[in-house]
Amino acid sequence: MNSNGAKIAAQKARNNPALRFLARLGYAVSGVLHALIGFIAIGVATGAGHKEADQSGALGQLAATPGGVFLLWAMVVGLTALGLWLLVSAFLFSGSAKNRVVSFITDFVKGIVYLVLAYTALTFARGGSSNSAHATSHTRTQLLSSPGGVFLVVLIGLVILAVGIYLFVKGVTKRFTRDLTIPAGTVGRVTRALGVFGYVAKGIALAVVGILFAVAAFKVDPGKANGLDGALKTLATLPFGTVILIVIAAGFIAYGIYSFVRARFAHL
Repeated sequence: MNSNGAKIAAQKARNNPALRFLARLGYAVSGVLHALIGFIAIGVATGAGHKEADQSGALGQLAATPGGVFLLWAMVVGLTALGLWLLVSAFLFSGSAKNRVVSFITDFVKGIVYLVLAYTALTFARGGSSNSAHATSHTRTQLLSSPGGVFLVVLIGLVILAVGIYLFVKGVTKRFTRDLTIPAGTVGRVTRALGVFGYVAKGIALAVVGILFAVAAFKVDPGKANGLDGALKTLATLPFGTVILIVIAAGFIAYGIYSFVRARFAHL
């Protein structure tokens, strides 16, 4: 199959009604995941909970909830479909060479992230378990023990930091409004407010993850979790940390609600 034939096949796959519907489901279940992380983080901040404030903690909570396994399977399907839709879209963007490169990297990376989340959800749906924080800490330690590992860990940390800054800027500038058709009236205003709050909070959290990951290159501590859970708990140790963590957690909940709106109005 030549390149034109491959592009036509990819275009047909992306426009498939079933895949588009399931991709919208992916945004919705992603919203559930973010909202759960937010509620867990509030529990951590107030001392009312001890679960990991990350995707593993959220999925584990769902697995322990009666009927939660059905939502877990919905997450597997939706997140897989959204991941595949983004991977296909990565090869179909048109425009200037610079825009094509940026869009390819953005959609490709997001597609991989959603597929990883889908795999994690599958693990819990099948009765297994996972710990993202410990996995992150283990991966970091393994990298540090390899030749050139320090530089690689710093690079990964800087990349995560850059993603966090990107999300923060996307929220502040309201650039996320390009991703969907904003409803009119009050619903539209609320959607914009939720998007700003959610993207800013998520950006700050990821920026802290990146900083912790990079710092770990110079101070190895295998017992310290430097994923999202570690980042949020680190924020709690700052002056007024409880308030900061609650605000960030509320931002994750806001992003979750925004994702429900996006599931309905996203440009697919």
